Amino acid sequence: QVQFVESGGGLVQPGGSLRLSCAASGFTFSSVVMAWYRQAPGKTRELVAGISSTGGSPNYADSVKGRFTISRDNAKRTMYLQMNSLRPEDTAVYYCNARYSNMKWGQGTQVTVSS
Repeated sequence: QVQFVESGGGLVQPGGSLRLSCAASGFTFSSVVMAWYRQAPGKTRELVAGISSTGGSPNYADSVKGRFTISRDNAKRTMYLQMNSLRPEDTAVYYCNARYSNMKWGQGTQVTVSS
């Protein structure tokens, strides 16, 4: 069955960095366009970044462009999100999922940016 396990979140000061990981299983990872999403308290889940099945064509929400980098390793069935220059407004639970398919969501990983 489909499973996503997100990790790497934590508490970081403004301006700091984190690297999130997403371990995927239960489907042909290398064939699926993937994405990172986030949900802040009291807000709807939003798309943060997407990446093609081969690792090309990364795209980002305007709010994270230039600060976040999405990547993937198909051999390891893992996707990453390098987050630099973090801001308090980046505080959210971060999730990974397929970009265009409605797969079961994982638990997410909490990112808190605060001094």
